[in-house]
Amino acid sequence: MVIPTTHHHPIESFSESSLKHLHSSESKNTNGNHVSPAKTCNNDKKQKKHKILFLDAYDSFSNNITSLLTTLLEDVDVYVLSIDSPLLDPTSPNFGKRFRRELAQYTAVVCGPGPGSPDNDADVGLMNYVWQLTAAAAAAEEADGEKGGEGGALLPVLGICLGFQSLVKYGGGEVKRLKRGLHGMVREVLHLSHGSGEGDGEGNGSSSIFRGVQPFKATLYHSLCGDIGQHEVSDADWEEGGAKWKPIQRCPDLLPLAWVEEKREDGEVERILMGIKHMNKPFWGLQYHPESVCTEKEGNKVIENWFKEALSWNEKKKRVVVEVAEGERLAHQATKPSLLSMLQVPVGDEHMSSSTTSESNKMWWERMGTRPEHRSITVRLPHGVQVSDVVEELGLDGSDKVVVLESANAAATASSRADVRGRYSIIAAGLEEALRLEYHTGDEYATFKLQQFNGLQVDLSERVFLGSYGGIWGLVASFHGTRSLGSGVELPDLPFLGGFIGFITYEQGLSDIDIRLETRPHHRPDVCLAWVTKSVVIDHSLGLAHIQELFSSDASLDDAAWMRSTADRLVSVSAHHRHPFLNDLPSPAKKVKTRHPSTSPSIQTPRIPEYEAKVKACQEFIAAGDSYELCLTDQTKITRPLSDMIPSTFNRKQQQQRRPSSSVPSSWHLYKTLRSRQPAPFASYLRLGGATLVSASPERFLTYNRHGRCSMRPMKGTVRKSEAVSTLEQAEKILHVPKEEAENLMIVDLVRHDLHSICGAGNVEVRDLLKVEEYQSVFQMITVVEGQLPPPSDEKRYTGLDVLAASLPPGSMTGAPKKRSCELLQQIEQNSERSLYSGVVGYMCVSGRGDWSVTIRSLFRWDDERVTVQGQGEDGQSEEEHEVWHIGAGGAVTILSTPEGEREEMFTKLAGPLKVFADLG
Repeated sequence: MVIPTTHHHPIESFSESSLKHLHSSESKNTNGNHVSPAKTCNNDKKQKKHKILFLDAYDSFSNNITSLLTTLLEDVDVYVLSIDSPLLDPTSPNFGKRFRRELAQYTAVVCGPGPGSPDNDADVGLMNYVWQLTAAAAAAEEADGEKGGEGGALLPVLGICLGFQSLVKYGGGEVKRLKRGLHGMVREVLHLSHGSGEGDGEGNGSSSIFRGVQPFKATLYHSLCGDIGQHEVSDADWEEGGAKWKPIQRCPDLLPLAWVEEKREDGEVERILMGIKHMNKPFWGLQYHPESVCTEKEGNKVIENWFKEALSWNEKKKRVVVEVAEGERLAHQATKPSLLSMLQVPVGDEHMSSSTTSESNKMWWERMGTRPEHRSITVRLPHGVQVSDVVEELGLDGSDKVVVLESANAAATASSRADVRGRYSIIAAGLEEALRLEYHTGDEYATFKLQQFNGLQVDLSERVFLGSYGGIWGLVASFHGTRSLGSGVELPDLPFLGGFIGFITYEQGLSDIDIRLETRPHHRPDVCLAWVTKSVVIDHSLGLAHIQELFSSDASLDDAAWMRSTADRLVSVSAHHRHPFLNDLPSPAKKVKTRHPSTSPSIQTPRIPEYEAKVKACQEFIAAGDSYELCLTDQTKITRPLSDMIPSTFNRKQQQQRRPSSSVPSSWHLYKTLRSRQPAPFASYLRLGGATLVSASPERFLTYNRHGRCSMRPMKGTVRKSEAVSTLEQAEKILHVPKEEAENLMIVDLVRHDLHSICGAGNVEVRDLLKVEEYQSVFQMITVVEGQLPPPSDEKRYTGLDVLAASLPPGSMTGAPKKRSCELLQQIEQNSERSLYSGVVGYMCVSGRGDWSVTIRSLFRWDDERVTVQGQGEDGQSEEEHEVWHIGAGGAVTILSTPEGEREEMFTKLAGPLKVFADLG
């Protein structure tokens, strides 16, 4: 069966009407997607919105709070200012005046959560000045006979978690360590739902922000707690005398509003303060996280009550919010601007570098791939043919440039769970003629490379300086945006038609969150993307192969020789997998008889005492409040004789030294072995940009469709299949425990934060929360988090690339809060590069689709990394050059972890990839 198709599509914008059905579930009003049913838009009555300032302490849940405030409260816009904003320098002589001028523009302030302690001024930054400056200025106003009025200095403030602890300290309390941290733990919040003598700024009683709130459970993310003297109160006074609801002598200005009473292993009950109100100022605080997906929605009423109290206080004090032009405000919108909107060069379907640059004046790389069109031929594969058979039939298994993205567990027998099987696999072809974009983190430029053009060796290379693009992602967005097939017309329902495909390292992700890297002894690409115009997409469900290519509209429509030739080869390809490919490899026994002992692989695994010490170091940082969860990793190194031909970019002398050994299995054989041992939905084999990656990843990072629907699938919680754990029910009993659920929950809330930064308030929701899935050799706990990109406008157009750039590095490989956790992990891991491990692999299609997986359960090497090994030949001593492979493995360390348990998990994850070398020698 051969089905040829051709598609001609101009660039078109997204259709807003096509997105309407995706928002039908937004009235759920859960913390996965906060939307107020009563909130409506009235175009006839344009009311000025209230403005809330959110002080961001670099937490990985901040955007979830801004979304909650925006969607839950009536007519509210939220603006964000970092606690260490360079626009407000506390050492400047006019700092106080400038900060008060900024605060005067808001109805209220929210001091957010974050890592660290209020005892460290750098951790809370501007929060301290919110309490101090506003109170001091208010006192000065009162002394001068002024009270409230326009821009009144004192304004309502709500502190959350770290912000709450900062308020406790301002009110005379202390911040101490809990007996054991409660990160990701869900607890019932004890509170009074009626008037509790709460102060109103005048010392008079008033209603509580917990009024009318039924009992509810909330998520806790803290190892530090507010101490106002609660443990000095006797049990009798605490319960019978009602002391828990009254100011305690040590902190007479702080009124307790809520508690968690945590029973500890020693039998003692730890009294953990959850809510406070300053008796004489409009300051409130909450220790728990109201925005978490596992905080029950009954808790939303607390936020609503707080804002009503804030509005009431402003009205009573006759405080008038100062209105300013948008550009005069120091704070910014919570949602990031799109990459395309930030470009200093316009992006259109005819222009790239500038609107006045003619086609003839553009650089060679700018002219490549413009105005693309798509054509394809579909054939039915012979029964039993696998992806590896197709790769070998096309001669790509020995190529030094190849990309295979395989749903290696797509076979019906791979798993009893259909929801963890992929449907499609993608094979990139013709990469020797594909334009390649490479970027080394920290450079001011990226490089376009082209090896061949129309069959001729050209070896072109051009540096592109990134200043006008705002960085590497702006360049990628610009290049990709001018080569889109659009979304307003019919296209084949395939995941990939052509476009960028490649890898992004963990170090690039660190750079994306402004973490400085130590000096690196190499110049390898951290972003390596090939512009693929020829590909084969295999539909495992229907047994079809779609041979396709992108071509220029200026090219001949009859020039489809490659597609026809490939189709002819695939309809007659044989299923090599019926004959075990291991029989064609060198026998491990042959290796023992050789006169060169150096041909044996050398394996260096992490040292157990050192790894366990790193786990303890992680837990100390967690106990100190610096992180909620740290995803610790380590690397195993394997050295062995050269196994593949070295790319032609190396000089002749190097090639002579680097010829592969005929007795060593190639990287392609490593991949086939790994995929047969651990079939996974996101397996990949890449040789690109000097890197070779062999991966059996089970974890999707991000996928997005043509209509802007994005989905992330954080995976935390693993149990290996065994005789004791062989069914899904048994695995659920093991994984549905506080430690495992907390690990997953922390990353779920982090992923929601990442999606909110682009999708905006109310456009993110959670489904399949803490779901256990079955794979070939393990059970995994996953959660699906989905977001919807904003509809396009003249000013901005968001794409899946915006979400990708905003979400790196993958939260499941960092911990939370992401930035501080990554900084701590650099220190604990001694600045060792993770490289491809913990990065992502995937594609961004010209159709607007994209799919990226987390690079785990994998092994990789770099062509330029070699070691010299002494060997014994027939003529005595000899030197041989060996290649170096790396396998990363680790796990999420929490306060509930044990060094032994984390070590065991790390070696369990290491075992699968490492066994490939043991099997093949």
